[in-house]
Amino acid sequence: MHPNTLLLQRLFDGLNRHDDDAMADCYNDDAMFHDIAFHLRRKKSIHDMWRMICKGESDIRVIVEAIDANDREGTATIVDLYDFGRKGRNPGRPVRNRITSRFVFQNGRITKQFDDCDPRAWAEMAIGGAKGWIAGRSRPIRWVKANWKLYQFVQHNPASIGTRSNSSTA
Repeated sequence: MHPNTLLLQRLFDGLNRHDDDAMADCYNDDAMFHDIAFHLRRKKSIHDMWRMICKGESDIRVIVEAIDANDREGTATIVDLYDFGRKGRNPGRPVRNRITSRFVFQNGRITKQFDDCDPRAWAEMAIGGAKGWIAGRSRPIRWVKANWKLYQFVQHNPASIGTRSNSSTA
């Protein structure tokens, strides 16, 4: 099995274990992540996003349907399963989000990750109603809401001293 295939398996295994540090170790320091809500640069920002997702109450799980990788690039087809908006006694809304991920590798790490899914289908599952209809059609709204949520998470949950997120390589 190609080493970058194993790298992607480690990334998704880390997500299933809610191990954001293991996930962050899969990225180069100057990595970039892009999906329907985020456009993040640098490993620390990507690690903060994964930390928010892993430490949140959504109980995210991922089903890996396919991985293909070579020395320079790779793809993965996955299905994320989680409860959007789950908090305390609020069960949230169940989401089953099919994602196609494209990766670029350098020196055995991810340098670019582009996640693509149907934003309208995601918004209908995650939010529903008129707000979901709008969110599914407006990338700026998704971007503002997601980045505000990430900012708030980081403010209220600073990375611990000594974690890989705050290391000199982050």
